[in-house]
Amino acid sequence: MTSETTHTPGRPAGPGWADLPHLMSVMTGDEKHSPAATSTLDALWVLYDRVLNVGPATVDAAHRDRFLLSKGHGPMAYYAVLAAKGFFPVELLSSFGSYDSPLGHHPDRLLVPGAEIGSGSLGHGLPLAVGTALGLRAQGLDAPAVWVLVGDAEFDEGSNHEAVAFAGAYGLERLHVVVIDNSSATHGWNGGIAARFAGEGWSTATVDGRDHEELHRAFTAPHPGRPHVVVARVEPKN
Repeated sequence: MTSETTHTPGRPAGPGWADLPHLMSVMTGDEKHSPAATSTLDALWVLYDRVLNVGPATVDAAHRDRFLLSKGHGPMAYYAVLAAKGFFPVELLSSFGSYDSPLGHHPDRLLVPGAEIGSGSLGHGLPLAVGTALGLRAQGLDAPAVWVLVGDAEFDEGSNHEAVAFAGAYGLERLHVVVIDNSSATHGWNGGIAARFAGEGWSTATVDGRDHEELHRAFTAPHPGRPHVVVARVEPKN
């Protein structure tokens, strides 16, 4: 992550973006998983600021877009973005991880406004997103998009590979996956994540995960008849 105060080309300092480092800094404790959190910050901000059709007033609306955070370890960036967008008061952030706080070390959909799933266990989010997209299709709800953010290490879990194959075969066009690739996977393909999706019929894009314009173009690229994955490459996890 670059400096909190300087502007980097491709990373516009719009309303709220400049406040995110401070919002993340007020969350303290031994279970922060800071690298996991900061690796997702840019992608999360672009999604909530420019792409997702969901807000504090529509968290229960049938027509809302669904965002599922599968990479649930270190949710500080997720909480900071939700607070910046008004899903809950920013004052709650300082209670992160405390006994009586709704902001746990893993998000809880019953406690965190805007959270669609409880997450933290690797390999669950993408299958749940596939089921969500399939369920919306079955209900005739064609407008909502389903987004899920996963980490590259989650592809050590076989459940994700089954989900990728199923979604491609069923042409789940409203399904979108963001893979945060910080080279933390034990198995899999170094630099070849997009190829795994493409082999199952997905539309794919691989971008600089810190460049907001690249992210936005990839997030909004047309992909008729196919699900879409954006692999966002960031600095390797230390």
